[in-house]
Amino acid sequence: MSPTATDRAVLRLGTRRSALARTQSDWTAELLRGNGWMVELVEITTHGDVSREPLAQIGGTGVFVSALRDALLAGEVDLAVHSLKDLPTAPAEGLTLAAVPGREDPRDVLVARGGLALAGLPSGARVGTGSPRRRALLLDLRPDLDVVAVRGNVDTRLRMVSEGDLDAVVLAAAGLARLGRSGEASELLDAAAVVPAPGQGALAVECRADDTALVAALQALDVPAARRAVAAERAVLARLEVGCSAPVGAHAVETAAGVLRLNVAVGTPEGALLRRVAEAPADSVPAATELGHRVADDLLDGPVPLAPPRRPGGVETPRADPQTPPAAPGGGNSQDHRRPRPDPESGL
Repeated sequence: MSPTATDRAVLRLGTRRSALARTQSDWTAELLRGNGWMVELVEITTHGDVSREPLAQIGGTGVFVSALRDALLAGEVDLAVHSLKDLPTAPAEGLTLAAVPGREDPRDVLVARGGLALAGLPSGARVGTGSPRRRALLLDLRPDLDVVAVRGNVDTRLRMVSEGDLDAVVLAAAGLARLGRSGEASELLDAAAVVPAPGQGALAVECRADDTALVAALQALDVPAARRAVAAERAVLARLEVGCSAPVGAHAVETAAGVLRLNVAVGTPEGALLRRVAEAPADSVPAATELGHRVADDLLDGPVPLAPPRRPGGVETPRADPQTPPAAPGGGNSQDHRRPRPDPESGL
């Protein structure tokens, strides 16, 4: 059995080598230092960091996680920090999700030449994203755009805009904020229309399950409301039997009345986009998980009426915005309830 973290004078925190990953890990390390721990960062190179192949060909965003998990299980590091949206929904044997710290803004942002908003982009504008989720949602709102697949870190993608290769890119607001570059966004995209990826904006702190002292210590970093929200979002993925790389948006928010409101958008293989909204009491992680499962079951077992009667805890299909084009590219039945195809969600 690996030595526990409390056997060591310094906690070894595993991190990917990218600027964003190190920033997230530095932030987590500072939280731990504030609680009296000494922490050092240990860089781990993942296959996803060095490969230029499309993520779908090398295993989706899970390739950003597997090397860190291997280092944890081998006892090379004591804990690891992930972007939670990259974390597979299936638990890893021997590891535990010890903390979900405070969540950054989960929304997507548009960075466009001339500071244009999404509605102001000209017809045919080239918009870059590595995410099929973002592609489906963008084309649902603006089917006249040319959405281009891209890979690369934040700097690379922003250069594509500044150097004129693209008219705009879509990135996670949290990534820009953590890098101190929020001012470069031309628009924060409405989360009800461009539904964020499950877990977007949140971090996941993992450690070995048998390191009980560290598990207990990391509880000080956990924010229960954030954990409940991401539990509902990730339960949608788990129930649909697709991974964190699938074209699925799920965003949960707790209201002032103590209700968890879950907004979901799922792309179908035919290119249609299904949307659902549901609510449930936000009193526990199991309740949040059940909410996510219920919305996923509704999608899989549908079709459902376009405007069902509202009922406590029930599922509703949001009415279409009259300003929103009704059809997604590729046609298809808007009530198609077959399982969405897995595709890579960008790590950004």
